[in-house]
Amino acid sequence: MPVLGNPIMHARDSMHGALAKCFVTIEGRRMNMMSMTEFEANFDINIADVPILGKVNMGHKPAGGSGSFTGTAHYNQSVFRKLVDTYQKTGRFPYFEIQVTNEDPASSVGAQTVIFHDCLLDSVVMARFEAGNNNLTEDISGTYESSDIPREFNELEGM
Repeated sequence: MPVLGNPIMHARDSMHGALAKCFVTIEGRRMNMMSMTEFEANFDINIADVPILGKVNMGHKPAGGSGSFTGTAHYNQSVFRKLVDTYQKTGRFPYFEIQVTNEDPASSVGAQTVIFHDCLLDSVVMARFEAGNNNLTEDISGTYESSDIPREFNELEGM
């Protein structure tokens, strides 16, 4: 029931994170990165100060930006280590794409797909072990140069 006549979000319209899909495309090969357990991509906007005659306060204007991502995966694939191997042997580090889709069939918001283009890793775990840990994971991080949103969430009723 709305509080004081204001619409409210239904709990069922929150996204169940475990139902996401993540694909990586490297040199034309599309792979389901089902071993990923967390992913987050951000776009940081560079804000330039703009002095304005007749104003005490500084103005602000967007002046470019940069995209970055972080994630965690089960340590059970060699996809990213092979990129480092290619780089070490050839001097060429292959760029790749990441596609993330969030969709929860219980929610009325539908699905959202974001594609990140020209991704590069900035650090790669090459080998790892930890005595007593049955589930090894690895962190990934990197940058992307552009993104597209070919599929957007439906607008919630009452927005």
